[in-house]
Amino acid sequence: MNPNESLVAPDSPTRCHVCFRPRSLCFCKLIPKVANQTEVLIMQHRRERSHPFNTARIVSQSLQRCQVMVAYNHELAERFATMQLSDRVGLLYPGENAKLLSDLEPDERPEQLVVIDGTWHHAKTLFRDIPRLQTLPRYRLAPSEPGRYRIRREPNEHALSTLEATVAALSAIEPTTPGFDRLVDVFDRMISDQLNVSKSNWRHNEARRPGSPNVPRVLTKDISKIVVAYGEQERGNTGEGSSAANQPPAPLYWNAVRMGTGEFFRCAIQSKSLNDEAFMERLRLTPDELQPLVSVDDFRERWRSFVRADDHLAVFHRSTSKLLEDVAANFSPSIVLKSIHLKPQTKESDPRTPAILAHQTSNSRPLRRLAWAVRFVEELAATKAPGSDGP
Repeated sequence: MNPNESLVAPDSPTRCHVCFRPRSLCFCKLIPKVANQTEVLIMQHRRERSHPFNTARIVSQSLQRCQVMVAYNHELAERFATMQLSDRVGLLYPGENAKLLSDLEPDERPEQLVVIDGTWHHAKTLFRDIPRLQTLPRYRLAPSEPGRYRIRREPNEHALSTLEATVAALSAIEPTTPGFDRLVDVFDRMISDQLNVSKSNWRHNEARRPGSPNVPRVLTKDISKIVVAYGEQERGNTGEGSSAANQPPAPLYWNAVRMGTGEFFRCAIQSKSLNDEAFMERLRLTPDELQPLVSVDDFRERWRSFVRADDHLAVFHRSTSKLLEDVAANFSPSIVLKSIHLKPQTKESDPRTPAILAHQTSNSRPLRRLAWAVRFVEELAATKAPGSDGP
């Protein structure tokens, strides 16, 4: 059998194609239909499109009058420049000149609300790169309690998710419309369900004790749900083999192994960098390992099918997990092994192959580096220091 035919584990959980959650955690049937009066236009950064915890997806399923535009910044700018907007359109975005929605009289409230969806960094770049956004009246919120989005990091405790911000804004604009509280209940349900399947304290950011080796508890208790991964990216942003202008390099080759079962994932992604002989010589990938070549979108779906809701991804460098973030394929929380205050006992150049990868015969750089990360995870799993703490 062609080894590429078994890239996706046959027992991977089936996911809902609407909310992108495993069927056991699907909450689509709980989402209420809200007959909002204010038109909502969500400008979504492309990297948020397939994120399993993206809340704009819930908003668009719920609100009767809601449109989501998703693309890269320059594409959104082109489309938004020619869109017909209400005479009373406003942008939900903080700033010195932004009006507090709760202070407005009924005739001062916007009839159409533009909301930016993405990380705080993405929101800033969208606002910067879409000139028409900068011309709109701006509105803001004044949260009275911390945000509830405990499964994604926010810049401060009062930062709100897209769902929380949209609900708070609409509640101020049209306070008599029923259903907003039920929408927040679904949001809370999603968070609780996810926290129930993620037993470690990876999101709590608990303070570490001085001298602690800061080994994540998930590595010292049970590594069966650890997926170790290593990915190669395109050659860079210069020359013909690079990504599109102003876009970060995309993944070119990705391999991973699930520590609990030995399930192996391998995927080669279409790229002009494959035509660079010197670059490919460094990778030492054989023609068989580069077949079949798939698109970035196909890679994302293959990876989504492989990872499970309670997996933790272990990568040696932060840049490896960023490869997934850059193509909206970061479906599991990441553990960066290099940030752990313990040095690996073996060097990267160590030729020994971990038993879990013994059936892989490749001599490629991606597999060698994956093997090094696996050896380090195995070392950490044997660490039972009382000072071990969560990441």
